[in-house]
Amino acid sequence: MNSTLKIILRFIVLVFLQVTIFNYVNFLGYINPYIYVLFLVLFPLRNNKSVFIISAFLLGLSVDMFSDTGGIHAGASVFVAYIRPIISKFSFGTLNEMYSVKFNSVEFSKRLTYITLIVANHHLMVYFLEFFNFSHILTILKYTFLSGIFSITLIFLITFLFSSKNK
Repeated sequence: MNSTLKIILRFIVLVFLQVTIFNYVNFLGYINPYIYVLFLVLFPLRNNKSVFIISAFLLGLSVDMFSDTGGIHAGASVFVAYIRPIISKFSFGTLNEMYSVKFNSVEFSKRLTYITLIVANHHLMVYFLEFFNFSHILTILKYTFLSGIFSITLIFLITFLFSSKNK
């Protein structure tokens, strides 16, 4: 399948799943998985950064429009898109600058580090923008941690289920 078509299809499917299923998962009343972050994780590292930031904005804006959240997902998605080169360099080393990293061929610890940093930064920004008050920092950190673990688990499950067996 054409890579651009695959990216567009992934965008549509993840937004659809987020707004129809995962927005209604309220485990213990406040733990919400944000699986649309998988789009930010799997977007090719070698693509144009401007296209990626615009795509991240549209992704977050789409989730915001269906969730009535006033732009917090758009802001968090753009933030993650902006810092992703730093996260990928930290997670994969200089390998990502020279070669196109195949996500499924990277060892598990590097994938775990990469996904954890993307999700943690995204969730921290979402909850900070939601509360928008430093007096709620412990609540922000608690929500980030618990929702982050739930999101990371679902992202690994989805990537495992839908990964191609060809390496």
